[in-house]
Amino acid sequence: MTEKSRICILGGGFGGLYTALRLVQLDWGESQKPEIVLIDQNDRFLFSPLLYELLTGEMQSWEIAPPYEELLQNTGIRFYQATVSGVDADQKLVYLEDGADIPYDRLVLAMGGETPLDMVPGADKYAHAFRTLADAYALEEKLRILEESDKEKIRVAIVGGGYSGVELACKLADRLGERGRFRLIEMANEILRNSPEFNREAAKKALDERGVWIDLETKVESIAADDISLEYKGVVDSIPVDLVIWTVGTRVTQAVQNLPVKHNQRGKIATTPTLQVVDNPDIFALGDLAETFDAEGKQVPITAQAAFQQADYVGWNIWASLTNRPLLPFRYQHLGEFMSLGVDNATLTGLGIKMEGTFGYIARRLAYLYRLPTLEHKLKVGFNWLTRPIIETLL
Repeated sequence: MTEKSRICILGGGFGGLYTALRLVQLDWGESQKPEIVLIDQNDRFLFSPLLYELLTGEMQSWEIAPPYEELLQNTGIRFYQATVSGVDADQKLVYLEDGADIPYDRLVLAMGGETPLDMVPGADKYAHAFRTLADAYALEEKLRILEESDKEKIRVAIVGGGYSGVELACKLADRLGERGRFRLIEMANEILRNSPEFNREAAKKALDERGVWIDLETKVESIAADDISLEYKGVVDSIPVDLVIWTVGTRVTQAVQNLPVKHNQRGKIATTPTLQVVDNPDIFALGDLAETFDAEGKQVPITAQAAFQQADYVGWNIWASLTNRPLLPFRYQHLGEFMSLGVDNATLTGLGIKMEGTFGYIARRLAYLYRLPTLEHKLKVGFNWLTRPIIETLL
């Protein structure tokens, strides 16, 4: 008998989990079917585009963060909840912090990135990131304390005028209502600078309707327990705040920087158009930690949409590399953008369509339902969306 190949996937986000699920779907033949191992330090997958809905109660955590154990049931994929301490590319070994080591024939690097909270003094201590389920829980607890306090107004500063900052501002403004006072702080001369004009105009309108103050061309100097210092055209002002949320930047983790592969100047892993790590054809990398140029030489954006598409290619190319077939260069297709602008409101732009309001909200919900992992989870969430309004009406 030929020993089975082992595919080891580090990171269970969009890139890692969807690569694993794609590998299971491919036609291996009984003699070539590999062992697939997925490793993540968390016990749950996170569908991050819907993380905002936790803050407004529109969705529940089980819907957007199902356990890996549930998702991988009956797939044959082995899951380890563990932290990776290192990789030996020569010996083809993955080292875990608990002392175990796992040999591999193909390795997938998909450990994502992190929000840098050390860009200004005080941010690491007083600002909240919003990237993980733990971040959402911490922010929810802070909001609960503020809502239960005797403060007449709750003053919130959100750093970053990209999609995350805009979506958070609208969701939290709807949650806090008249009690909320919001500032959206952006270094550039406009919000959503690299987004379609339709999205920018819809966002400006939504923010204006909610009374969100926008500070453009403004730099954060420091953050303290009860205030934030902002610089605008050389003048620094200290503004009282109750809550600061930091949405600016993505960087690779220290564990990724320590991997024995080629990195660019920002620490991202350099890949070929087939999503293989440069000089390491048995290692594939995708998502936030990879610098990728597609078949046309265009740089691939760091988005969930891109990671979805990369996962299909990584799965296929691993299968091709183990079954002596040609590998495919990645071809990124921009399928449009969704943006949530408060409760029951969203925009859709792309593929010749521009939509906002309730119809945009429904389109976003349906598209994300389709993108959820596994048919069983889609059915559970879809059924809950259909029956929840009925149950709430009856109660």
